[in-house]
Amino acid sequence: MKTLQFKTNINCGGCIKAVTPTLNEQAGAGNWQVDTATPDKILTVTSDKLTPAQVVQAVEQAGFQIAAA
Repeated sequence: MKTLQFKTNINCGGCIKAVTPTLNEQAGAGNWQVDTATPDKILTVTSDKLTPAQVVQAVEQAGFQIAAA
């Protein structure tokens, strides 16, 4: 498994709820988390098959900003 990390603007429970269906579909439930306590709102994805570009596309599709951490 590889771990990918990104800075996002996912900053609250409502934001996490909005992005959950997309990330669960792409990465699988339990394979991602957002640390909303840090200023950079770090999204961590654990996957063998996802590329960073696929994660960026999924988060942007859900309406959020994302950049490499």
